[in-house]
Amino acid sequence: MSKTGSQNISRDESGNLDQTLRPQTWEDYIGQAKIKENLRILLTAAKERGHAAEHILLYGPPGLGKTTLAHLIAKTLGTNMRTTSGPAIEKIGDLAAILTNLSPGDVLFIDEIHRLSKNIEEVLYPAMESGVLDIIIGKGPSARTVQLDLPPFTLVAATTRISMLSAPLRSRFSGGTFRLDFYSEDEIAQILSHSAQVLKIENDGNIMLTIAKRCRATPRTANYLLKRCRDMAQLEGSNLTKEIVDRTFSLLEIDNLGLGKPDRVVLETIITKFGGGPVGLNTVAAATGEEQSTIEDVIEPYLIRLGLLERTPRGRVTNKDAEEHLENYEVAN
Repeated sequence: MSKTGSQNISRDESGNLDQTLRPQTWEDYIGQAKIKENLRILLTAAKERGHAAEHILLYGPPGLGKTTLAHLIAKTLGTNMRTTSGPAIEKIGDLAAILTNLSPGDVLFIDEIHRLSKNIEEVLYPAMESGVLDIIIGKGPSARTVQLDLPPFTLVAATTRISMLSAPLRSRFSGGTFRLDFYSEDEIAQILSHSAQVLKIENDGNIMLTIAKRCRATPRTANYLLKRCRDMAQLEGSNLTKEIVDRTFSLLEIDNLGLGKPDRVVLETIITKFGGGPVGLNTVAAATGEEQSTIEDVIEPYLIRLGLLERTPRGRVTNKDAEEHLENYEVAN
């Protein structure tokens, strides 16, 4: 990678690399084919009718492209997108300010919608269903309700914990509820190739596939790893090579299955201290120093997908594959 190329990247990135790598068209958005087709039909029909599209709920693990889909939805409809998140809407007045400042046809994107309080959810119901905002002014016997008409809008919401949404809120996403799936290695390799073009990184498909095998089937992780490999190549004054990629993963302590040090610590703890299990989550958390929520929400799902860990009624259990993987990693390092 030349110094000139590095300077061009700095100007093109405009201080926000994640935004730079985000697909700008449906053609650039790799994977989730069924969801894209459903959204294409929904959005095209709404646009032809001249109506705001119906409300849409996107859910799935972090990093699979929910926010990117929201941007593409707004771009397809040709409208502005206003972005907020569940934790940012603390008071009913916060939600009222957002809704009343929307223009007709705007897309309102609420990330982490499962973190809205119940009081705010109840205000959101009539806004989604009837296009009105009910505000109570005053307290006690003198309290009165003021109803404000809202411009037609489309709510696109994203969540990683759909079970935490109340049934009344889920039912109001009349445009559809879509679950994003993990990506195949080939899809991740395509995403990486596109990102490499954006970043002006010279590469070949084999290198992209090498990175794809370690990114936990998640585009956000894949782009993170690509950026770290690019950093290493830049400091070495080299193009992106397999040697550079291997060195980067070695420094990051990411093995050939995409496991990081915290993942291996959990497996090693269960195997060496508790004979492979079963062992309870509380005990694993205490023995590893990790929070229970981190183990349960971040570490365990991937280990379970790989078949290295199992949740049983009596606790967590590892298997021979987990033991062999740890042994092979220790030998290689």
